[in-house]
Amino acid sequence: MRLDMDSTDNRILGDPGTPAFQLERYPFFQLNRLVSRYNAVIETHLRAIGIDIPSWRVLMILGERSPRGVRDIADAAVIPLSTMTRIIQRMAQAGLVFSRPSAADGRVTEVLLAQAGEDKLVQARKATSPVYHQVIRGLSEADFNTLLVLLGQLHGNLVDEPEA
Repeated sequence: MRLDMDSTDNRILGDPGTPAFQLERYPFFQLNRLVSRYNAVIETHLRAIGIDIPSWRVLMILGERSPRGVRDIADAAVIPLSTMTRIIQRMAQAGLVFSRPSAADGRVTEVLLAQAGEDKLVQARKATSPVYHQVIRGLSEADFNTLLVLLGQLHGNLVDEPEA
């Protein structure tokens, strides 16, 4: 679905507090729809290599930097700590990751990729890369950079204290 962007201020049409509200102009509807569809598409690709989306998130996070604390992984994956702990336990039983107490702080459990996890990460990146390229098709480098800046700004606005 493409929206025709005329001279109307879509910030007004996207405001759920106004009578002029239009769901298609509400950015969080569009973002949720995009992420839901993306997850549905990559889930099929990931299932073919024997992992699920939560495991894929952990692999991608640890592939960027390892070891990491369980809380750090949970925060990066936007998954509650208790749920992340169960995901990591399941992945450890599958031989994808292993954990150990942090040398710097024994209260922190560090998680590292096992060799099987590194191998699965290579497969996961290969499986999901074509979907990524499909999603960004038609976006120029400048458009993509602007998208990242705008998403960061929206996130930053939510982190700030709300206005009274």
